[in-house]
Amino acid sequence: MDMAFLGELLTNVADRGRALIGFERFLGKGARPIDRLCEDLLSGKGEASGMAFAQAVLDAWQRLDKPGRLAFFNLLAERFGPDAERLDKAIETYRKKPDAAAVSALHLASEPRRQELLRRLNLAPDGTHVLVQMREALFEAMEAEPALKAVDADFRHLFGSWFNRGFLVLRRIDWRTPANVLEKIIRYEAVHEIQGWDDLRRRLEPADRRCFAFFHPQLVDEPLIFVEVALTTEIPRTIGEVLQPEREVLPAQEATTAVFYSISNCQEGLRGISFGNFLIKQVAEDLKRELPGLDTFVTLSPVPGFARWLSGIAADPGAFHLTNEERAELGRPAGETISLDDATKARRDKLLGQMAAQYLLRARGSSGRVIDPVARFHLGNGARLERINVGGNLSARGLRESHGVMVNYRYDLDDIETNHEAFATRDTVVASSSVRKLLRPANP
Repeated sequence: MDMAFLGELLTNVADRGRALIGFERFLGKGARPIDRLCEDLLSGKGEASGMAFAQAVLDAWQRLDKPGRLAFFNLLAERFGPDAERLDKAIETYRKKPDAAAVSALHLASEPRRQELLRRLNLAPDGTHVLVQMREALFEAMEAEPALKAVDADFRHLFGSWFNRGFLVLRRIDWRTPANVLEKIIRYEAVHEIQGWDDLRRRLEPADRRCFAFFHPQLVDEPLIFVEVALTTEIPRTIGEVLQPEREVLPAQEATTAVFYSISNCQEGLRGISFGNFLIKQVAEDLKRELPGLDTFVTLSPVPGFARWLSGIAADPGAFHLTNEERAELGRPAGETISLDDATKARRDKLLGQMAAQYLLRARGSSGRVIDPVARFHLGNGARLERINVGGNLSARGLRESHGVMVNYRYDLDDIETNHEAFATRDTVVASSSVRKLLRPANP
């Protein structure tokens, strides 16, 4: 069904609902407060009136200032939790007779009322988009009120269903894509900044470049996540060789390697809702069908937590058997390394490679998980840690976050499930022998 037609149909239904309930009385001076509108929405039965009430709530929410939105989220937490009386009765019934019917009733009674409220708000035209914006505002509110995490849990629960892979549409982004979408690709690029339209064209138009994005039917022309791909004949070590303005374009049919060099989430309100694992796997499968000569699928990934971790290690006298000279070298500001002489630079590069291996293979947080978020993402998706590239990104950001280190993760389509299970169940980092050889002896 054409989404423009569907949107117009929903708007017409909502307009009919406004007429049925005398919507004008909710507007302007003396308008109903947002808490009353929420109660009206939950108590309503009709589809048309429900859409009208949902629109009234969302319109009222969008007019709130920052303190007003914080008050609204506290309202959701305090007044729209589970119905206590209904829950007490369900618990009592279950204790008397714990059969399947009692379990079902208990489950329904324990659900916070705000979940049904959010479902009904989603009925409004453009309701999904506003709810995504609402959750983005909730993240800021949680900094002031940590107890609002319970409200966020309900958003995340519902979004996990509404943005299920079955609803997502994969679209290729190329130079013929509408300008309003291309503008968002420039704005949302989160890994390697796009320097205007000419730079974007270099990433989209050549035969050896691809870009794919997931879209949702309710968020027309709003990409959820996108990946940029370079088609090459070898695994790159640096982002410079991928993004260099002057290069010889490779005919796509001659490519043997697909390089996922940038993955960007676009909607902050969907943080924590995983799309990337589906995106990479589907893009790899689609590229393999289009170009049967492709036999290698890798990333060229940042290591965003490495510099911060390394600064703590450099201050620890006993860490990884580091000598005083090595600790001093690791403590050197990243910006100074560009002017080092060749011998000093070679020693530093060797040391950085060793420490990057320690970080990615052995470093764990308090929960026992791998520290680096990009590593968790790719390893959790079934990739193998293939190669550590010292000097892979010498931009200011690359030096600041990782002392210039980048990583290749390899997606072997035959081993993805095995690697995923090893990481998910045993926290095992599957890595190539070349990476493991970089490890220093563990502390005694």
